Amino acid sequence: MDFGFGSGDEGFRAEAREWLAGHLVGVYAELAGRGGPGSEHEGAAERRAWERELGAGGWIGLGWEGAEGAYGNRTASLTQQVVWAEEYARARAPGRVGHIGENLLAPTLLAYGDEAQRRRFLPAIARGEELWCQGYSEPDAGSDLAGLRTVAVRDGAGYRVSGQKIWTSLAGEADWCFVLARTDPAGRRHRGLSFLLVAMDQPGRIEVRPIRQMSGTAEFNEVFFDGAVAGHVVGGEGAGWRVAMGLLARERGVSTLVQQIGFAAELAEVVGEAVRCGALRDPVLRDQLVRQWAELKVMRWNALRTLGAAGDAGAPSVAKLLWGGWHQRLGELAMRVRGAAAALGPADWTAQAPYELDALQRLFLFTRADTLYGGSDEIQRDIIAERVLGLPRVERI
Repeated sequence: MDFGFGSGDEGFRAEAREWLAGHLVGVYAELAGRGGPGSEHEGAAERRAWERELGAGGWIGLGWEGAEGAYGNRTASLTQQVVWAEEYARARAPGRVGHIGENLLAPTLLAYGDEAQRRRFLPAIARGEELWCQGYSEPDAGSDLAGLRTVAVRDGAGYRVSGQKIWTSLAGEADWCFVLARTDPAGRRHRGLSFLLVAMDQPGRIEVRPIRQMSGTAEFNEVFFDGAVAGHVVGGEGAGWRVAMGLLARERGVSTLVQQIGFAAELAEVVGEAVRCGALRDPVLRDQLVRQWAELKVMRWNALRTLGAAGDAGAPSVAKLLWGGWHQRLGELAMRVRGAAAALGPADWTAQAPYELDALQRLFLFTRADTLYGGSDEIQRDIIAERVLGLPRVERI
C-alpha cells in the first residue's frame, strides 16, 4: 500500500517536534520514558501537571470527530494525528494519564452523548484538568463483560450504584469513572445495562484499593461502589451495551501506531542486550529476534491498512490478537536472551525493596497480562468467528 505524509503533515511534524522540545524540560524531562505499562504509577502528580501543559498547548483531542476545535482542542487530520503520536513517542514524553478520557470517553460522548454532557465534560478533558478511569471488568465478569453484577437503581434524576469493579487503571488518580451497570434487574446479559458517569470523590460511597502485583507495583485497582451517585447516563437507559461496544472499538486506530513505536524501542533494547551478552551467537535466538522484527513490521502495515476504515467488525480483534501475542513473546525473549542471569535483580533483596527489577524484567512480568486484558484472546477469536466468519454463536448463561 502507498501511505505517505504530505507537506502539510511535515509542517505539522515540525511544529509538534518544536513544541515538545520546548516543553519537555525541567521536571517533565525527568519523566522521560516513565508512566508506561508496568510503571503507570510513577510520577502521577507530575504527569497530571503535564496533562495541563498539553491542554494549554491544544494537543489534547486531535482526533475528536465532529468537534473541530469546539472544546479547546486542535483540528488535525488522520495523518497529522499519526505524526503527533510518532513525535510524542520519539521524544520519550511521559505516559499519558489522560488517555482514557481523551481517547475513550470523549469519542464516546461525541457519538452517543447529548450536548449538555459534551459541554460539561469535553472542555475539562481538553484542558487536561479532569482524569477518567474505566469501570468495566468485575471479579466474575472480566472477559465475559455481559455477566457483570454491578447494579444502578433510580434515585430522582440520577442513579445509586452498588457493586465492585476490578483491574481499574488510574482509579486512585481519576476524578471520574464511566461505569457499566445493570439498571434493569429483569434484563438478561447485555440487555438492561446502562453507561453511567460517576464522580470518584464520594467519601463513604466509593473505595479504591490498589492491587499489588508480582512485580511489586500497583498499576491496577479494585473499586467498590456503595450507593455512589451517578448523575449522567450516556445514550439513554438500557443502551449501555451498545455504547460500551462502541467505546471498545475506539481503543484501536492511531493509538495502535504509537504503541508500536514503543514496541520498537523495547525490541531495540532486547537486541542490544543480546549483543552485550553474546546471545546473538545462538542461531535460534538470532532467528527469534529477526522474527520479532518482521512481525512488528507486519503489524505496522496492518495498522496503516486499517487506519480510518469503518465497518470492519473484525479489525479491532485482529489487531488485539496480533499485538498481545507479539508483546508477550518479546517479554519471554528478553529473559531467554539473558539466560540464567534473568533471575537476578539489579540490587540485593531487602525487606524495604523486595521487588527491585530492571526494565526487561518488568517487561516480562507485565506482558503476561497482554493476552488477557482489553479482551482475552479467546474472546477476540469468538468475535471473529461470530461476526466475521458467520459461525454459530455460543450461547452463554
